[in-house]
Amino acid sequence: MLDLHGYGWTILEGARLTLASALLSVVLAVLIGIAVALLRLSGSRVASGAALTYTTVIRGIPDLVLMLLIFFGGQILVNKLVARIDPWIEAQGGAPIGYLDINPFIAGVLTLAVIYGAYMAETFRGAILAVPHGQLESARAFGMTPFQVFRRVLFPQAARHALPGITNNWLVLLKSTALLSVIGLDDMVRKAQYAVGATRLPFTFYLFVAVLFLLFTTASLLVLRTLEARAQRPYR
Repeated sequence: MLDLHGYGWTILEGARLTLASALLSVVLAVLIGIAVALLRLSGSRVASGAALTYTTVIRGIPDLVLMLLIFFGGQILVNKLVARIDPWIEAQGGAPIGYLDINPFIAGVLTLAVIYGAYMAETFRGAILAVPHGQLESARAFGMTPFQVFRRVLFPQAARHALPGITNNWLVLLKSTALLSVIGLDDMVRKAQYAVGATRLPFTFYLFVAVLFLLFTTASLLVLRTLEARAQRPYR
């Protein structure tokens, strides 16, 4: 067994933060993905063009570069906005806000959601296109509203087609949480870095982190493959 020199529980605490950031990110990414996919297929040239630009830019830039741009660029923009608001607040007799440090957890979750929302958008776009168009026309002919068509006909079938893509995106997103240590999040990778700095045993601690990621991805695969099998059962 690995001798973790007392840092095991510290890394496991970081693992909890890693899972929390991944789960929140994937929920937001799915919501962004559905919205962007619907914009791509809306028929509006402006909406479709904006959605296409978003997915093209996001998928064309490395995740680490995007993370640094969004984190540091977002912090600069927020503080420039605060600098403009502070004089007005002081004029009203209030206390100025001052310099703001963006929480690494919030910044990391939002960054991952923006990045993987682009990938989810392409997954959902393909899934929506896989639903027979005649079913949607029939639903409209029966007098369903657009929301009812989406909720009762389009989304249930599109979700089934999207599950394999969602599974793949989730696995990649989960592994990408390791990049959040770069912006200061105390996840299990950063905790392992602290342990390595104190003990000079990089192989031991990074191997432990690798095993934890492997456990998370394996458990995720088991759950998601079960959901895929259940979703496909009525169509076999």
